Amino acid sequence: MRLVPGFLWLALILLNACNSKDISMYVDPNIGGVAPLLTTKNPTVHRPHSMVRVFPVTKPGLNDRYLSDKIYGFAVNMPAYRMGHVTELMPTSGKLIIDKNEYASLYDHDQEEVHPWYHKVLLEDSNIEADWTTTERAVIYRFKYTSKDSNNVILRSGRKASFKIIGNNIIQGWEEFEKTRQFFYAEFSEPFGKSGSFDSGKIKTETEIAGNGVGVYVGFDALEKPVEVRIGISYIDENQAAANLRKEMSDKAFESVKEDSHQIWMNELGKIQVEGGTERQKRIFYTSLYRCNERMVNISEDGRYFSGYDGKIHDDGGRPFFVDDWLWDTYRSLHPLMLILNPLQQADMAESYIRMYEQSGWMPGFPQFYGDFPAMIGFHSAALVWDTYQKGIKNFDVEKAYEGLKKNATQATMLPWRSGPMCSLDSFYLKNGWYPALPEDSAETFSKVDGFEKRQAVALTLEHSYDDWCLAQLAKALDKKEDYEYFMKRSKNYRNVFNPATGFMAPKMANGKWVTPFDPQLSGGVGSRSYYAENNAWTWNFSVQQDIPDLIALLGGKEAFVKRVDALFNEPTHISKWQFMGQFPDATGLNGMFVTGNEPSFHIPYLYNYAGHPWKTQRRIREIMDMWFDDRPLGIPGDEDGGGLCSWYVFSAMGFYPVTPGSGEYAIGSPFFTSVKIQLPNGETFSVIAKECSKKNKYIQSATLNGEELNRPFISHTDIENGGELRLVMGDRPNKEWGTNP
Repeated sequence: MRLVPGFLWLALILLNACNSKDISMYVDPNIGGVAPLLTTKNPTVHRPHSMVRVFPVTKPGLNDRYLSDKIYGFAVNMPAYRMGHVTELMPTSGKLIIDKNEYASLYDHDQEEVHPWYHKVLLEDSNIEADWTTTERAVIYRFKYTSKDSNNVILRSGRKASFKIIGNNIIQGWEEFEKTRQFFYAEFSEPFGKSGSFDSGKIKTETEIAGNGVGVYVGFDALEKPVEVRIGISYIDENQAAANLRKEMSDKAFESVKEDSHQIWMNELGKIQVEGGTERQKRIFYTSLYRCNERMVNISEDGRYFSGYDGKIHDDGGRPFFVDDWLWDTYRSLHPLMLILNPLQQADMAESYIRMYEQSGWMPGFPQFYGDFPAMIGFHSAALVWDTYQKGIKNFDVEKAYEGLKKNATQATMLPWRSGPMCSLDSFYLKNGWYPALPEDSAETFSKVDGFEKRQAVALTLEHSYDDWCLAQLAKALDKKEDYEYFMKRSKNYRNVFNPATGFMAPKMANGKWVTPFDPQLSGGVGSRSYYAENNAWTWNFSVQQDIPDLIALLGGKEAFVKRVDALFNEPTHISKWQFMGQFPDATGLNGMFVTGNEPSFHIPYLYNYAGHPWKTQRRIREIMDMWFDDRPLGIPGDEDGGGLCSWYVFSAMGFYPVTPGSGEYAIGSPFFTSVKIQLPNGETFSVIAKECSKKNKYIQSATLNGEELNRPFISHTDIENGGELRLVMGDRPNKEWGTNP
């Protein structure tokens, strides 16, 4: 890939931004603030991929944060996505109260202003206006008091922590998080008139305290102006937190930092310019793109980083160290989207995975700053590395990456929500080619199996088959012929769990017999976890991304396959819907048995393209996006998972989607906009022009790519990175002849 200097790329983005509306104003961080069933979204203020991510702390344990009546404090940071915050502060007036349930204040969204770079609320009970903005490793909170005296700021922890008040305007300390520490250094713009600490509900005069759930307070004499609290964070130590604060905020006014952050978001969001569509669609689109830029997170600090993978501080060698990723969710579309928009950053992310392997001995799956979080199934670092390498991004240690991936594939346990060496169940898989299932009413015989997550035997087999395919392609590219043949053979293991008698990928026992009785909708317990992951057999039946032609053949050929996909979208629940959702709480956004809000479903609407019926993909995509996404708090149809679901929306709204990361191919859908222009880092532009596109005109009548007739419902990554134009003529009735030859 040819890259242009960073200043030229920035100039191109700025020039484009100057000629268009400030698209950053379309972003509403409150979209997703009410969950359809499980987890909600925070209205997070941060810079793209930055260490600092902050938000108001609302009712503890209340999932639907937008609906909380009160604010209980403000986060110093969220160090790990969706895992809570570390340390919080709260301004109060009047008598000093340290019980957060008593000093919590009502707030009103109608009095709120919120953007990715700035948030302002009115704490109604104390009549304090609070607003904040951030840099990469620091945050400024500004509190405008109306009371002339008895004004305070309270800092507290929820875990083991240490606080120390220094002089008359500094507080520093740390809070423990998963056996590691986040350090902070807070500088106040006004001198303290009083200060002290508290523990177990008791106020103390000591200015230094450590323990569980402790905190400190400071008070101010007569105030004539707002109090600013500037906080630097670090995973190295308090001194580095102070250095981060000075480097990023020294001598900068609040408004200057705010405007810098606004400009950064304008530039980032401006990489994709859309025209046409509705204002609602643009709000959903750009809010989704904002969500895609939350992770991974760069935790390098002045050329160093703390690694939770060996507990040491390392020089970063001039390359940032990225953490906070959930690959089961993000390999599908978030990483492919970032590969288009920022390929060099993606190479740094791949290199970060390699460093984690070198430091811990395993390739991680859900890497956090404190180490790997052993969640979900598969080793999708294989997809991340191969997709990056296959698309021409090679400035990382690919041989070391392959070493780590091969070790995971041949020596690591496959058990859900577990990490470490293989067990006997894994050995069975390597020998026989499927993960052994147990009848649903059987007691688990292996102690290492998680009591809630179960074996997920069919899903494990399917996910590892895809990961083995990715690893096989990388082996081939590195001229490792024997490894290529070995992993390609393993990539066919999905065939071992296909039961032709039922037409479903189904649980098979160690003796080679199928589990009976078997209900493809309800078998497997909560989330069908005995056999699948979070979804039932209807969803997992289509999880063969690496060999879709063979999947089509298994399901009876193209016409039969299309009927099976149609049936997925029309299969009713066999029990009442409230009972079904109780068993499948992740299955949100239901169209029949199609689950809009969960990752294994993402590619399914595009599968019609592979069976000669792309017009059905066009119809389904529009139906799903119109029905299940909105520009309101209840606007995200499932657990967003840090860019997983939102990146699906961004791709689909643009009109194409990476069904098989690692293939270099994108399936064409039905764009929402008459014009989509992607500013590429090499100075080129890739455009999708959908002539006459509208709510009714969702069907592709004809297509050209760079002026040449296009009859396949696919484009390649090379088509995009070289720049060019995909031009679609849209109509209100399907052209069933277009794109019928995959």
